[in-house]
Amino acid sequence: MSDRAALLKGIRAWLVFFVVCLVLSGATAFPLVHELRWTEDLLRSLSAPEHLPALMDWIVRVRQGLDSADAEYPFLLYGTDWLAFAHLVIAVAFYGPYRDPVRNVWVVEFGMIACAGIIPLALVCGPLRGIPFWWSVIDMAFGVFGVIPLYAVRKKIKRLEALTPNPVPAPAV
Repeated sequence: MSDRAALLKGIRAWLVFFVVCLVLSGATAFPLVHELRWTEDLLRSLSAPEHLPALMDWIVRVRQGLDSADAEYPFLLYGTDWLAFAHLVIAVAFYGPYRDPVRNVWVVEFGMIACAGIIPLALVCGPLRGIPFWWSVIDMAFGVFGVIPLYAVRKKIKRLEALTPNPVPAPAV
């Protein structure tokens, strides 16, 4: 396998991994009410209230809030539907670098900027919304861990770009 083919294969593998994670992250925003009930039940079965009381208290509080919103103001959950949709739309954008990495490296760089943006968002909006700091750290981890595959992809794209001969410009007419 040539260096170019190996780089392209690596780029595509990282992109598929990133897109799958992005889609799963987005898809979990649709059934929040049910997920929180399942999560609470699972944590109780694992004795989390005894071992991780702060986590359990937070999960119960969030579940109660979602139950109330779902019962009284279900239109509020429409915002999480849009959050999920945004994840899916962003995932589609990564088809560009999958198809032509060198030409569409900007999508990867945009994703890296978005990952970096998670940190100030969590640090500013978390306290404003009453989110515990430790939960904001979990949110920030999505940005930190999300940038890892994108950084690997960008690095490989730059190596691929160096192997790609420069196209000859069309003659002026």
